[in-house]
Amino acid sequence: MREFLLYLVTGPPMADRFLPADDPVLEEVLNWTVARDAQDIRRLLEWLPLARSSKERRALLARVHELLGEVELSLNGLDSMH
Repeated sequence: MREFLLYLVTGPPMADRFLPADDPVLEEVLNWTVARDAQDIRRLLEWLPLARSSKERRALLARVHELLGEVELSLNGLDSMH
């Protein structure tokens, strides 16, 4: 499931690297962050139409924006590793 979520967020994998990442632990953390945040974003967006007030909808949407920013930072970090 994790690989599928990563595929949805990052697209098809590039050719395999010949050398490992300089910091494999950081790479794993960034990949985990992308997958987990994508899962959380999906859940929040599912809850959005069920919100009882515009205040709740705005709070959910604000959290989605925060998580999207975190995904973008993680993806940028992964890009800089490769």
